Amino acid sequence: MPTDKYAEFVRGPVGGFIAPKVGLPQPTKLERYKKGQPVVAGKAFIGAAPGGRLGESLVAALKSANVEFEYSEPGVAPEGDERFKVLVFDATGITDSTQLEELWRFFHPTIRRVKSCGRVVVLGTQPELTGNAKEATAQRALEGFTRAVGKEIRKGSAVNLVYVAPGAEDQIESTLRFFISPRSAYVSGQVARIVESIGGDAGAIDWNMPLAGKVALVTGASRGIGASISETLARDGAHVVGLDIPPLKEDLEKLMAKLGGSSIVEDITAEDAPKVIADFLAEHHNGVDIVVHNAGVTKDKTLGRMDEDKWSVLMDINLSSEERINDELLARQLVKANGRVICVSSMSGIAGGAGQTNYSTSKAGVIGLVQSTAPEWAKHGVTINAVAPGFIETQMTAAMPMGPREVGRRMNSMQQGGLPVDVAEGIAWYASPASTGLTGNVVRVCGQMLIGA
Repeated sequence: MPTDKYAEFVRGPVGGFIAPKVGLPQPTKLERYKKGQPVVAGKAFIGAAPGGRLGESLVAALKSANVEFEYSEPGVAPEGDERFKVLVFDATGITDSTQLEELWRFFHPTIRRVKSCGRVVVLGTQPELTGNAKEATAQRALEGFTRAVGKEIRKGSAVNLVYVAPGAEDQIESTLRFFISPRSAYVSGQVARIVESIGGDAGAIDWNMPLAGKVALVTGASRGIGASISETLARDGAHVVGLDIPPLKEDLEKLMAKLGGSSIVEDITAEDAPKVIADFLAEHHNGVDIVVHNAGVTKDKTLGRMDEDKWSVLMDINLSSEERINDELLARQLVKANGRVICVSSMSGIAGGAGQTNYSTSKAGVIGLVQSTAPEWAKHGVTINAVAPGFIETQMTAAMPMGPREVGRRMNSMQQGGLPVDVAEGIAWYASPASTGLTGNVVRVCGQMLIGA
């Protein structure tokens, strides 16, 4: 794993003394989830605008997660000087712009009482699902609020917005658990949208092993982010079917043996790859519950200097192969009910990257794939979502020149690069059987990148 030597230095006694005196960034060491730990290591403080509709669901979800919390009546600040690990505010009662003051009334006395690596979550209603223009305007304003707070809060804390559709109140638990816990260590300034259940009632969930009995296909599984995805899904109970190209066969089989999974050695761009994959899943597992399209490459060159091969090969690996595999699995109905398709996009697909017209195009296409096929998958009780990583500490980013690498690390609200496990935790959140109200989402895992989109 590449190391951030600057961060290590400024966390030490000498660097910690010098950095604040000369105005250098001091990235906080992020708290990340360790198996068996509580959802929240501390107390939550929750509140609501008058008329909020999520109170009962919010309280039920926190109790289910064994989170200690204090509830505030609208406009009432917590007494004393106690500090909180989590703040949650139900803003669904805000129906016009004059009521946005409720945000100030709740957060003004509490925001400086959030502990290091704390979490702030605002709950709202999708603007397009509100009753009128004034309410839609006010709910849309929540995005600006949460993103600005995310840039102010510092000390490794994260701020996110969750839009909950009317009628989807009972679907918030898996998303709330993710956003208030260390699993979302490198996710901030994001908007998640919850709709009514796509896959029906998920039934009872073992939150320590939510994927027990599930089969997960992970492409590009042998190294880096793909390996971390495989390890995280296996940690949560899934049988992982790892897939990678023949040159990485040894690494793949070694990892799958460690995880108790199984392997498919195949080039996903091969003409028969969709059939090979589908046949394997049908023969050995009678289908698949989770499909993670992680395999991808970069072939950077400015557009005028890019030859056709760098364009077409990359596009085939990063985008077209995913379409072909999805088409095969869908046609043969091999993704089981309440199944999940999860794609890995990129910040480059949202903001564009110099020297990456091919890569940016393919990753923007992945977002298009998620959004355009979500209605079709929903007919089969399957959700499809994407994560878009920003600067993640991998062998690929370790090979970048020092200047761009340091910019990538520091120009985000966390002032540091993320780890592969941060991407994997986002995928595990989507993969949960309880995340049945999440589809068509693209959530960035970027520490709230300050440049670009």
